[in-house]
Amino acid sequence: MHQLVGRLNSLDPQAGETLRIVSYFDVLITRGAGLDGLLRGAAVLSGTVAGAKIRGRVTRRDPDGHPVTDDADRRRHSSRRSHADWTVWLERDGEPEPADEMIVERLALGVELLDARRSPERGLDAIVDQARSVAERTALLAKRRIDPATPVRVLATAADAPEVSEAPSAIVPTRYGLLRATLDLSGTIRRPPEPVGFGTRVRADRAPESWEAAIVALRLTDASTPAVDAADLGAMLLLAQTYDPEHPHEDVRALARLDRRSADVLRTLVEADSVRSAAAELGMHHSTVQARHEALTHTLGYDPRSNVGRMRYIAAALLLRLTDPVIATRPRSPWNT
Repeated sequence: MHQLVGRLNSLDPQAGETLRIVSYFDVLITRGAGLDGLLRGAAVLSGTVAGAKIRGRVTRRDPDGHPVTDDADRRRHSSRRSHADWTVWLERDGEPEPADEMIVERLALGVELLDARRSPERGLDAIVDQARSVAERTALLAKRRIDPATPVRVLATAADAPEVSEAPSAIVPTRYGLLRATLDLSGTIRRPPEPVGFGTRVRADRAPESWEAAIVALRLTDASTPAVDAADLGAMLLLAQTYDPEHPHEDVRALARLDRRSADVLRTLVEADSVRSAAAELGMHHSTVQARHEALTHTLGYDPRSNVGRMRYIAAALLLRLTDPVIATRPRSPWNT
């Protein structure tokens, strides 16, 4: 992640700063930071006092991590987020800094998750947690008056996506950072915020299976396909669920190392009926595309236009979407086989 942030900073400083803030809070939350830890993190990143008011109790921290006890009502809030039970903010006398909104947004997501953990019957993080026993999940479902055999599916969206008013949701830490899990009991959620991944429909006491499928589906969304249903993936879903993105297959690494133009040529070669039709679609001379085809075959170690080669390409392209690009392009250790 640090390498990816550095690479983004060189290309787009604002995007790099946003990713740095997101990853910073994701690490805090994944490691179980409490309210003080989240506030200290927000104060350090912003360089000013960060505060929270939860059920009437105010807590504030300065960039050195010290408690701040003066009158909070007299301080100007440069950025803030509010919920029914809590409010978080940054205190700044001057104009807000460019990163203030993102810092407060991630702070709010962290406080929302803490609030759900204190009252697990209100949140879904435990219901979709594979580490919880079936008995624990069944007990939590009972508190929501949900029969364990009720057909449900879980939706995955970005952590900062709006909540669906008719369905319960919670912020959940995942290997891809914080995401929002939404429990669809009725099957009538027609316009969830996009991008969105739809999990498979399962019994309520097997909700973690649907959640894992929804995460895979969300990772496969893009600008042209902002909504993906895991049920449409068929056997490819099984492949994705058994894949370890921390240890990419060499086919995945080979795709990740291609530059954008080579990746476009490869995709077109795989999808086209012939090399000549691929050349026409790419606007390139037939002989040039033929040469690129031969070079790609050498690079990949297989012919992407053969039946087996097409299967390898499709599988690798799917798994690449589930892999951090920094990990995928990192040279393999000679000790790994």
